[in-house]
Amino acid sequence: MERLLRPKEACQLLGISYSTLLRWIREGKVRAVKTEGGRYRIPYSEVRRYLEGRGEGTRAVIYARVSSAGQKEDLERQVDYLTSYAAAKGYRVVDVIEDVASGLNTRRKGLLKLFKLVENKSVNVVLITYKDRLTRFGFEYLEELFSAMSVRIEAIFGEEPEDAKQELVEDLISVVTSFAGKIYGARSRKKKAFVQGVKRLMDELNEEDGETES
Repeated sequence: MERLLRPKEACQLLGISYSTLLRWIREGKVRAVKTEGGRYRIPYSEVRRYLEGRGEGTRAVIYARVSSAGQKEDLERQVDYLTSYAAAKGYRVVDVIEDVASGLNTRRKGLLKLFKLVENKSVNVVLITYKDRLTRFGFEYLEELFSAMSVRIEAIFGEEPEDAKQELVEDLISVVTSFAGKIYGARSRKKKAFVQGVKRLMDELNEEDGETES
């Protein structure tokens, strides 16, 4: 049985407003069916047909990132969702890039590979789940740079949710660890003590946030 989409779901995939969807239905541009309650449902094949026509020739690269190896399931979810999104849009995926590194690290292997694809004009669109997957800070600058190369960024969900603080903490800890290693030496006791002190401080701040919210 074919999957039927609610108008809101169809509008999100098509990137149009509800009023535009209703007009398309009236004009016969998009086929719709009505439920017994008189509500519209849009066959998924209709949405796919339109998107494939609109996205024909669009070369997409999928970029997914997590901060640590323990988040492998999240990395896989990002890739799965973005792959489905690209298919719904009718994009041709030319590469899937994965990074396991801090979003504060600008020398990520995957990110550098992405830059090379953009520089060579090998893609038309970069697909990410959240803006912070690409970079923790300065997203607007990357967006401007890519745009100058005729490449757009599509962040499917926009900003990360408020409950994603833990990964930001991990990113900050990784930066602190790197700097402490350069100052005190990679294996020194001072470096270990400094990093542990920062971790305790972050834990205390999280606990205070929790008490404030409760």
